[in-house]
Amino acid sequence: MSTSAAPPASAPSLRAALAAGPVVLDGGMSNQLEAAGHDLSDELWSARLLAEEPEAIVAAHRAYYTAGASVAITASYQATFEGFGRRGIGRAEAARLMASSVELAREAARRTDTGRPLWVAASVGPYGAMLADGSEYRGRYGLSVDELVAFHRPRLQVLAAAEADVLALETVPDAEEARALLTLVRELAVPAWLSYSVEGGRTRAGQPLAEAFALAADVEEIVAVGVNCCAPRDADDAVRIAAEVTGKPVVVYPNSGERWDARARAWKGGSAFSAGQVGAWAGQGARLIGGCCRVGPEGIAAIARELTAERARSAPRTSPSGPGPRRSPGR
Repeated sequence: MSTSAAPPASAPSLRAALAAGPVVLDGGMSNQLEAAGHDLSDELWSARLLAEEPEAIVAAHRAYYTAGASVAITASYQATFEGFGRRGIGRAEAARLMASSVELAREAARRTDTGRPLWVAASVGPYGAMLADGSEYRGRYGLSVDELVAFHRPRLQVLAAAEADVLALETVPDAEEARALLTLVRELAVPAWLSYSVEGGRTRAGQPLAEAFALAADVEEIVAVGVNCCAPRDADDAVRIAAEVTGKPVVVYPNSGERWDARARAWKGGSAFSAGQVGAWAGQGARLIGGCCRVGPEGIAAIARELTAERARSAPRTSPSGPGPRRSPGR
């Protein structure tokens, strides 16, 4: 990989940034590409454009950086050796395309003058995303942890070598798959966040969230734990539980609230996403906050504004004569 894809030497690590306060994530890659007129109806989804229209991916990342996101999640969610292989793409070219997802996000950052540090998270979707049959919303694939480790290892090795700032282990439906992914980030010694897809206080596979989050509590490489690709209402308790169980920063980026119909390959229902929720999430320990499917640049801009307002509300007040906290009467 070209050394030009490495993060600027002056930028703080994402882990350090999270210690200082909330950081804004981007929104859905697929909806942004579709809004720009790109057809994502095949099994490779947005990963197809890594080969066919990489400049479209750069443009999508730039839209989110410009809107206020400080972290771009790469277009590698559905990028696997198996998926590319079904399209006749060999392993060497598949590895190049996966690594290019990081380079494209870096290129978007170079072209976007925001005046703030910008980071890149390499997306690692679940096994079910490769199947392209909606099973990432169910889990329970019938595979052992060892078999899932064997599936995920080759692409995690590629994405780790591409020098993303962090791996986004995202939309994980099953605690057993999380065990496999955690095994690999320990093996590779790379920073990552772990984000489950949840419903009704449990993983999609039905495990209690406290048990699922606890798997990551003692994994040093994990910089944040939380949820994504869920209904906004399911994020509220999940943020609290993740913070209480792990003591780590929490990552939260729900969908708009619409429901994905895997058979029809379409979104159904209306949006329930509101940037007004992010203040409560931040108060409970959320430090990476953004949106997933159907949350676009306007939604991310609203999150950025809300977090800016929240910081202003919580900042210590100063007296007219100079800096320092203003004392309450009688104290």
